[in-house]
Amino acid sequence: MKRGLAAVVAIGVVVLTVGLQGQVPGGGSSYSAADWPFVGGDWSSSRYSTLSDITTETVDRLGGAWVARLPGGGASRSTPTVKDGVLYLTAGASVLAIDGGSGETVWRWQAEDAESRMVPSWQGVGLGEEHVFIGLRSAQVAALRRDTGDLVWVESVGSVPQEPGETVTTAPMHASGKVFVGVANGDSGGQGRVVALDAATGEIAWTFFVVPRPGEFGHDTWPQDSDVWEVGGGGVWLNGAVDPDLGMVYFSTGNPVPMFGGELREGDNLFTAAVLALDMETGERRWHYQVVRHDIWDADIATPVLLYEVVIDGQARKALAAIRADGYLFLFDRETGEPLIPIEQREVPQDARLRTAATQPFPIGAERIIPDCAFWRDRVPPPFELSCSFFTPPSVDQHGVVALGAPIPMVRVTPMSFSPQTGYIYAQGRGHVGRAKRFEDPWISDNRPGGYLRVGLPESAGVLAAVDPRTNRVVWKQELPGGRLATSGPLTTAGGLVFWGSADGQIDAYDARTGARVWAFQATPAGSRMRPGPAATYAVAGTQYVAIPMGSEIWAFTLDGTVPPRDEPASTPLADLVRWTGPPPRETDEIETGTLRENPSWSLGGTRNSIDEHAFNPPRARVAAGTRVRFINNGEMGHTIAARDGSWTTGSIAPGLSDYVALGDSGTYLFHCTEHPWAIGEIVVDP
Repeated sequence: MKRGLAAVVAIGVVVLTVGLQGQVPGGGSSYSAADWPFVGGDWSSSRYSTLSDITTETVDRLGGAWVARLPGGGASRSTPTVKDGVLYLTAGASVLAIDGGSGETVWRWQAEDAESRMVPSWQGVGLGEEHVFIGLRSAQVAALRRDTGDLVWVESVGSVPQEPGETVTTAPMHASGKVFVGVANGDSGGQGRVVALDAATGEIAWTFFVVPRPGEFGHDTWPQDSDVWEVGGGGVWLNGAVDPDLGMVYFSTGNPVPMFGGELREGDNLFTAAVLALDMETGERRWHYQVVRHDIWDADIATPVLLYEVVIDGQARKALAAIRADGYLFLFDRETGEPLIPIEQREVPQDARLRTAATQPFPIGAERIIPDCAFWRDRVPPPFELSCSFFTPPSVDQHGVVALGAPIPMVRVTPMSFSPQTGYIYAQGRGHVGRAKRFEDPWISDNRPGGYLRVGLPESAGVLAAVDPRTNRVVWKQELPGGRLATSGPLTTAGGLVFWGSADGQIDAYDARTGARVWAFQATPAGSRMRPGPAATYAVAGTQYVAIPMGSEIWAFTLDGTVPPRDEPASTPLADLVRWTGPPPRETDEIETGTLRENPSWSLGGTRNSIDEHAFNPPRARVAAGTRVRFINNGEMGHTIAARDGSWTTGSIAPGLSDYVALGDSGTYLFHCTEHPWAIGEIVVDP
């Protein structure tokens, strides 16, 4: 057992706790507790701090210490890193250094050429060797002087020339003289990879490609009679973790490509949707575990991994936690890759055309954090048909089938936290059901319907949960409106607290052991919507602060802070049922079904055409009051078009025919096909 670690006995299991003198990451090296030198807090990415001035007993005194508008007009959702009382974060096109005690800007860096793609990662920055390391959308990594923000070096880690969509979204991690980053975006056909660079010079030390090349281990899990592996995806788009004692770096990987086109890539498609453990010095694979075989659901590991330490049956184990997009935790010995909770292969629904894997892995006895099928069974109205499997293959012709997590699973993006004080892992996710559909063309990358999302289906269920990794069971959960979940994620402290920011601008603190909410602060006007960053905590002159980016501002809190909240919390939480994602209304008195749609093909570039039986053209229309609107059925099915408020309807329209509705009253109307209520449109009637 390492110095500074104390054992807390449980039944057959001991969680190693952190000494209060400083941060002790999973790699075993310590930092001053006053600092937050990585976006994940330390090398382990456990997002835990030993600072304990702010506790469950004192948190009611917590108030705003300062609030600062981010210079340059950018918004931020990155966790600040902190060293010697200075916060470093990204905001829009800028990298900022902010005084942690006052909120004043120390320096700001932005690429001189505004047309370049040297825009920093939204996930934040790394610190080390008196440098600030940043990932750039130009698929480059740069180092700035920590004291001045001056550029020291910049190096390309992607293809030369840069492939479309290729980018670095991870916050670089510094350890043992190297900087480690992932390269995305595999969805665009780029080749996902992990890259190590020399921290002093930027010279590339090694590169590991997620999709194996011919002759490499795992290449036989891709078709041998095509070159689809060359656009195979596997983007590394989330922050990693490092264990310098073991000499290993860990990342999660993205989905294969084409995203939903399983028929073109028979096989398990290694190393997509997997945990990768690589040798820090050489980049060689030490072990891996694929949590989704032959992914056709965009079900990659969409949450950063974290490291923790535990004693099982009297034996100290260095552990790693990864959460799959359906809310199941997978727990491994991070030295060997051995599962700490046994994993079994279970049969899943099959589709011969999509070359589905016969089975998928599940941790035995585990409880996932988001609701299972029993929750949704009585909430899904006809004519929708509920499929209870997260692994329901997306279908071209089963129009009314809805499945758990479709079309995109939502345990994603936000980091987890581990508290050695409680022994719990904290994570958030959003459970929902949606249409399990795709288009005929396997290269169409977006299977989401145009227009309004989720109308006619139950609202999503947000969850903030604590899971005991010794049993892989949920200890407590806060059930939240799905509209409140955003890009924040939990922060845990030795004060027994969990801090978390929401999409409605509210910051909450929970008792880490019980899940009871003990503090709330409205940082933005009630009813606003934003994408806050995960919080960090640090100390300046012996005073503990909690800082969190909230859109175009950053807030810092401390005991007896005097900056008041902006508003009372909204009485009605943000809903996620009606959210328009399409173009503005078009002035026309004709609306068609059976629409020719242009869909993005991120992997091939450009667009691909498809016929959507259940899309309206235009999806939004504008007419004057008194107009007779003609609905034309260009599809192959009968459709009856009606206002969702019941104020008007057509008759049943057979294929090739049309019907009229006179709209006399002004207003905005949502309308749908009564036989196929997932077909949604909007019409604005002007006075």
